[in-house]
Amino acid sequence: MLRLYFLISLMCLVRSDTDETCPSFTKLSFHSAVVGTGLNVKLMLYTRENPTCAQAINSTVLGNLNVTKKTIFTVHGFRPTGSPPVWMEDLVEGLLSVDDMNVIVVDWNQGATTVIYNHASRKTRKVAIVLKEFIDQMLAEGASLDDIYMIGVSLGAHVAGFVGKMYNGQLGRITGLDPAGPLFNGRPPEDRLDPGDAQFVDVIHSDIDALGYREPLGNIDFYPNGGLDQPGCPKTIFGGMQYFKCDHQRSVYLYLSSLRENCTITAYPCDSYRDYRNGKCVNCGISQTESCPLLGYYADNWKGYLRERDPPMTKAFFDTAEEKPFCVYHYFVDIITWNKNIRRGSITIKLRDKAGNTTESKINHEPTTFQKYHQVSLLARFNQDLDKVAAISLVFSTGSVIGPRYKLRILRMKLRSLAHPERPQLCRYDLVLMENVETVFQPILCPELQM
Repeated sequence: MLRLYFLISLMCLVRSDTDETCPSFTKLSFHSAVVGTGLNVKLMLYTRENPTCAQAINSTVLGNLNVTKKTIFTVHGFRPTGSPPVWMEDLVEGLLSVDDMNVIVVDWNQGATTVIYNHASRKTRKVAIVLKEFIDQMLAEGASLDDIYMIGVSLGAHVAGFVGKMYNGQLGRITGLDPAGPLFNGRPPEDRLDPGDAQFVDVIHSDIDALGYREPLGNIDFYPNGGLDQPGCPKTIFGGMQYFKCDHQRSVYLYLSSLRENCTITAYPCDSYRDYRNGKCVNCGISQTESCPLLGYYADNWKGYLRERDPPMTKAFFDTAEEKPFCVYHYFVDIITWNKNIRRGSITIKLRDKAGNTTESKINHEPTTFQKYHQVSLLARFNQDLDKVAAISLVFSTGSVIGPRYKLRILRMKLRSLAHPERPQLCRYDLVLMENVETVFQPILCPELQM
């Protein structure tokens, strides 16, 4: 009996040791953040052979890492409470779902955990040195810089930039997810992420008025919702911690949507968010036949096209929905009016399909000017993509709250999808909109020869 107990105890010990072979991201307490932490960089490898149980690796132990495959390093940023990033597991899972690769989680929580931000920011170059030592070993084993891709979040974006500088911009790719702004805004290229730090650098700016970096830092810089307040995030301090970090983190969740959601987020190269919203930037490419850039993992599809530009840089804008998967679907609403006098106001358009599903777009970011016999093309953004539209409603408003004062006389309205230009365009003729009154109608197919 004693012998049996000993065997059971031994089996438990072995099982415990096995559990320990799956290292986890460092968890620290708020107390650690208050007293500060010294830098310690851990590297954890995930592959399709070990998608959930990481291997601890370093410059002398490469584990399952196959140097002939693409290797992605994910680098987090400032951790003021010591907790692991809530998005890290989803990012690893999503990356492995789209490609057979090495995913290395760079855990520098010991170093990033502090309530004093500049203490963490000062450690970014040291993290980069550790990563260079590891990459040097990969290269010695036969890896190629072309296959190395770094995804950096906040401070991690600048870490990635520092690594790229050490290799004279020969890393395959760097993605910066809302690169940190405080202490980096206005700094010279050698002190921050820069377009020359890799063969292709793409950046998502989601919090340019607070924690993120405002100016372009990549070959292509994406500005969701103009890079400012993100839909669905708290607008006041009563939202708690989410008020401070929701906009900043949205860049990560937008990237995640490119890996696993059933929608593709398209962005539109443009000089400004205002021009994008006014529908001035919906054709991509000099010949107007180039497809628009995609946000996230597949952004590098535009790498070849950008190389033809001088300089090889562009800004791209798009809007998002409040909730996952964040996609919006763009349509043009072309309106020709025949009012004798000029009318200024906004349009709300609602679509309904035969099943009763509805989606609405308020085009009210700035007043639209309607002139007699002039076509106005309004960019409408819907949260749902209805394949077959059975009914359309329009509301015209000048902002007046006192009854219907004005009419908008529409000679022709046309609805055309940007996401699916092959779909038939829908028209309606001779409408009179009473201000603030919803007008519902069934559209008809536009004549085929009409542009």
